[in-house]
Amino acid sequence: MHAIPLSDDSTWQHLGGGHTHAEIAQQPALWAELADTLEREQTALTTFLGDWLRDPLNRVIFTGAGSSGFIAEMVADRINAQWPADVRAIHTTSLLTHPDHYLQRDRPTLLVSFGRSGSSPESVAAVELVRDYVTTTRFLDITCNADGELARRGHGRADTFTLLMPAASCDRAFAMTSSLTCMLLAALATFEDAPWSQRLEQLRSVAALGHDALAQWEAAVAELALAPHARVIYLGSGPLEGWTREASLKLLELTAGRVPAFANSPLGFRHGPKSLLDGETLVVVVRSTQALSRSYEQDLLDELRRDGIAGRVLSLGPAIAGANDDVTLTVPALPDAWLAPVWLTFAQRYALYRSAALGFTPDNPFPDGTVNRVVQGVTIHRHG
Repeated sequence: MHAIPLSDDSTWQHLGGGHTHAEIAQQPALWAELADTLEREQTALTTFLGDWLRDPLNRVIFTGAGSSGFIAEMVADRINAQWPADVRAIHTTSLLTHPDHYLQRDRPTLLVSFGRSGSSPESVAAVELVRDYVTTTRFLDITCNADGELARRGHGRADTFTLLMPAASCDRAFAMTSSLTCMLLAALATFEDAPWSQRLEQLRSVAALGHDALAQWEAAVAELALAPHARVIYLGSGPLEGWTREASLKLLELTAGRVPAFANSPLGFRHGPKSLLDGETLVVVVRSTQALSRSYEQDLLDELRRDGIAGRVLSLGPAIAGANDDVTLTVPALPDAWLAPVWLTFAQRYALYRSAALGFTPDNPFPDGTVNRVVQGVTIHRHG
């Protein structure tokens, strides 16, 4: 098939990818709308959080399942580095099976839940588990669905704050795209140790970068998706290692598992996973803004290109003087976690184009219902 412009709504509708295409394209506008939402909510959020983050005895757990869990991975370490409180990312899928590994009855815990629908059984059960297991609790539910179970159950509770994302972020398509990036940026802005004016300025700056990325990368992504790479490996450092897991999941989901995708760090890749390389493999290294991380990333890029085993090795990241990356964007001095949504637009669009190239319907790559937009078939078992 020929490359399809991201702006070609009618063609994407015909291919069964109209919602996915629109939800990827709308993200920068939603990020700007989110900034307005947070500007209105800043006083209420500040009051709700109080001094929680300043007490080293307190815990903050970011949680979710699947893509929502990867949001937690992308934000937790950034926030943990700024505050005395202990901040961790724990997927609901781990929290529910081994609560005794992660929860302490006498350790005050703020559970921050990410949920597109807010109705997945694990998300709802995790809130009830923490409320039952820990003596002193608070709950911040970051969700895209005002009618979901998280929002419904938290309504009117003094221990719960429901932060709703822009309505259009509640993706209608199978894959999480705008829902994920909005919730990620909402968490970063809510917990950043900086004046609210600075946080909102950063968020609006990211929105502008998103517009630039959509315009500048379209042709490169469309062309890349036409190449018949049999598998893809995403590599990234620090918060961007969580990015690699989300990027991999997007490709797996939208190609219905036809294109296996793997995630790792540049340093970790040498410890066995490098054996995946062959002439049909695409490797994408997402670059950090940090000089130390970039040195390690560059060492691996040089090694992979020197070895000549992979079908293609591509680097994606900030345009930096003296660097020679393949896909770049000029960015201000922002941390990696804040830039992750911008780099995600590349991976999202690659998954969309690759899905269409293989003949799938991106809005619903599993028409037989074997995998669902909101997970089904989960039985919640009582702890203890």
